[in-house]
Amino acid sequence: MSAYDVGLIVVAVALLGAVLLPRFLAGKPLSLPIVYVGGGFALFAAVPGVPALDPVVNADLTERLTELVVIVALMGAGLKIDRPFDWRGWASTWRLLAIAMPLTIAATALLGRYALGLLVPTALLLGAVVAPTDPVLASDVDAGAPLTEIESERAPVHEWGSIRFALTSEAGLNDGLAFPFTYLSIAVAGASAGDGWSWLVDWALVDVGYKILVGLVLGYLIGHLMARLVFYSPDPTERAEVLAGAEALVVTLLAYGITEVASGYGFVAVFVAALELRRFEWEHEYYQYLHDFAALIERLLTATVLVLFGGAIAGGLLAPLTPTGALVGLAIVLAVRPAAGLIAFLGSDAPWLDRAVVSFFGIRGVGSFFYLSYALAQASFEELELLVQAEVLWAILGFVVLSSVVVHGVASGPVMAAVDRRRDPVTREQIDEAE
Repeated sequence: MSAYDVGLIVVAVALLGAVLLPRFLAGKPLSLPIVYVGGGFALFAAVPGVPALDPVVNADLTERLTELVVIVALMGAGLKIDRPFDWRGWASTWRLLAIAMPLTIAATALLGRYALGLLVPTALLLGAVVAPTDPVLASDVDAGAPLTEIESERAPVHEWGSIRFALTSEAGLNDGLAFPFTYLSIAVAGASAGDGWSWLVDWALVDVGYKILVGLVLGYLIGHLMARLVFYSPDPTERAEVLAGAEALVVTLLAYGITEVASGYGFVAVFVAALELRRFEWEHEYYQYLHDFAALIERLLTATVLVLFGGAIAGGLLAPLTPTGALVGLAIVLAVRPAAGLIAFLGSDAPWLDRAVVSFFGIRGVGSFFYLSYALAQASFEELELLVQAEVLWAILGFVVLSSVVVHGVASGPVMAAVDRRRDPVTREQIDEAE
C-alpha cells in the first residue's frame, strides 16, 4: 500500500469525522481528538502494510503539516474573541503568559534535567515545547463562534476575564511566545565557552525583542488592511456563497508568510491579524462566515494530524518511553501546569472555581509537535542528538499530548457544562441589571 493511498484514506476519514462525529459526541464525555487518535491507531495497527508516519524520519513533513494546522487555528482563535483589547480586560491573559508559561517551562526543564537526566539545552527544549496551551485541541473550552459571547462579556461577572476567554486568548498568544524559549534552548546548545554572554544578548535582542515586535506590527497592519478590503469592498451581500469567509485563510497565509520573510514570529502575527480583523466591524454578521471557513479548514487539518498521530503511536512512537518518562509526562499535565496556573492567579479577583478550571485545562497538542520538529532540525542540536536520541523526546512529548487528549477530552464537556450551568443564571441577572 502506497503512502498516497494511505493519505487518501486519512483525508476521507477526517472529512467523515468532521461531518458526523459532532452529532454523536454532543453531551458525551468523549472528544473528537480522542476518536481521531484512536481511529488512527486502529487504522494503522489493523491494516497490514500501512506505513506509519515517523516524526523523526519525516521531520520536514511533520514540521510543515503541524505548522499549517497551528496558523489556521490561531486565526480561528482570534476571530472567536468577543472582548475588546485592553490591558485591564486582558489581565487573565497576561498572568497566564507572564507567570504560568515561564513557570511551566522552568518546572518541566527541571524535571527533564534531574528526573530524566537530559542535558540542560534538551531539558530546556522539552520545557519550551510543552509550554503552549494548544489552540488546535481546545475546541471544547474556547470562546465559541464570534458574536456568541458579546452579551455575556458585558456582565460584571466576566470583568476579570472569563474561563473561555482566558484559555482562548492564552492559546492564541503563547503559541508564538513559546518561540523565544525554543530559540533559547537552541542558543544554549550551540554556545561555547569562548562566546561569553554574547549569545544571550543576541537572543534577547533578536529572538525576544525584534521578532516579537515584527510579529505584532505586521500582524496589526495586515489585519487592518485586509479588514478594510473585506468590509469596504463593493456589494458585500452579493458575494458567491461558496467562497464566503475565504478571506480568513488569505489573512492567515499573508500574515504568516510576510512576517516569516521579515524574520518575525508568524504565529504572533496571525493571531494579532485575527484580533484586528475581528475588531474592525465588531458586530458584523460576516464574522460568522470568516470563522466558519477557518473552522472548516482547521477541523480537516486537525483530524488529519491526529489520525497520523494515532498511526505514529501504532508504529512505535512511544516505544522508547520509560516509566520515569511516563511519570514526568503525567506530572506535566496533571501537576505542573495546574500549579503554575494557580500561582499565576494569586492576588487576582477571579473566582476560585474559574482559576482552577483555567489552570487545569492547559491543553498540550499540535503546537508542541511543531516546536519539537522545528528545534531538532536546527544545526546546534545535531551533536546533542548523538547523546540524547530524538526518539526519546518524541516519546515523552507523544505521551504528554496523548495524556492531554484523553484527560482533557474526557473532562472538558462535563466540566464546562457544569460551569455554564452554575454561571448562566447569575450572568443573565447581571446583564438585566446593566441594561
